[in-house]
Amino acid sequence: MKKNISIFLIVVIIVTVIWLYFIPSSVILKNGKVNTEKADLSEIKTRKLIGQMFIIGFRGTSVNENSYIIRTIKDLNIGGIILFDYDIPSGIKERNIINPTQTKKLVSDIVSYSETPLLISIDAEGGMVNRLKPAYGFSDIPSHEMLGKEQKKKTHRTAEILGKELSELGINLNFAPVVDLNTNPQNPIIGKLERSFSDNPNLVVIHASEFISGLHDFNILTSIKHFPGHGSSNTDSHLGIVDITKTYKNKELEPFRTLIEKKLVDTVMVAHVFNKNIDQDYPASLSEKFIQNILREELGFDGVVISDDMDMGAIRNNYGFEDAVVKAVKAGTNMLIISNNGNVYDESSPKRAIDAIWNAIQTGDVSISNIYTSAEKIRVLKEKIK
Repeated sequence: MKKNISIFLIVVIIVTVIWLYFIPSSVILKNGKVNTEKADLSEIKTRKLIGQMFIIGFRGTSVNENSYIIRTIKDLNIGGIILFDYDIPSGIKERNIINPTQTKKLVSDIVSYSETPLLISIDAEGGMVNRLKPAYGFSDIPSHEMLGKEQKKKTHRTAEILGKELSELGINLNFAPVVDLNTNPQNPIIGKLERSFSDNPNLVVIHASEFISGLHDFNILTSIKHFPGHGSSNTDSHLGIVDITKTYKNKELEPFRTLIEKKLVDTVMVAHVFNKNIDQDYPASLSEKFIQNILREELGFDGVVISDDMDMGAIRNNYGFEDAVVKAVKAGTNMLIISNNGNVYDESSPKRAIDAIWNAIQTGDVSISNIYTSAEKIRVLKEKIK
């Protein structure tokens, strides 16, 4: 009898040790009890899902298996990359893009190293905001402001030219069109850069629809920006806080509303702008009131919500990086851009961001359902580019 009891105890000890080894420590509470709600939560799996929520910028016009961006994609399961032609932190005019042949090879090589489909993104609006400049051998794409003065057929044809070029390079997500209204022509980041089709919401919708359709003809995903509207601002969110409380007009929301109703919208980029009439504490990019209440519930958008660059001064200068990332996810953001092309270049940013979200899940500050919801929306989005 004693022998049987001893054998039984040995078996129990072995099973317990194995169980403790394989079950993440996060499922065991301080009192030693098991949190059954988290018992099926795998840290590795969850971190991989969190990794899909990030679009990362990097330095380099070519890559190999030891390159930072390749290691980051593999180690963190990053969801996408963003390409730039100019490196702001160093002031060097060579970042990722030199010419069409080099850019195409860069993209192809990056994709070959990724186990999951990647969003290869870029800002290619046309005019002054276009990483694919004619000086590098790419097409000369007119600004939105110029297109807004033309017939809509011209806008569609222009978008087709751009879409074909993007497709040939292997780029599948363009952060365009801008649907901000040109309500303040002296706006340093919209009006003065000719990034708005018009101050008339109807004209913006007409030209934005053609721009989107032209890109869709070549299977290029789009992102309308900058929700809820950046056109009335007097300052630049790249540099610091932008308060539109006194300048914002309700009509600025109309292009977003109408394009969503027309089911033309793949993703929406949310701006780092304050409107204290809506949220006293946070900019739209970190605000549940803007993302959940207005964009999701009022406008009915069910796709992927993308934050504007988390490296912008509006975020970096006013919030802790990790705190801002967590707040954006809590607010309902599905993907976040870390460009590494603001005032600093920090290759540790993606991992720190993922760690911050994982830690917030452990404390209950972020719901695991937010992660699974985002993962599913991202999966559906990526299905469009296969």
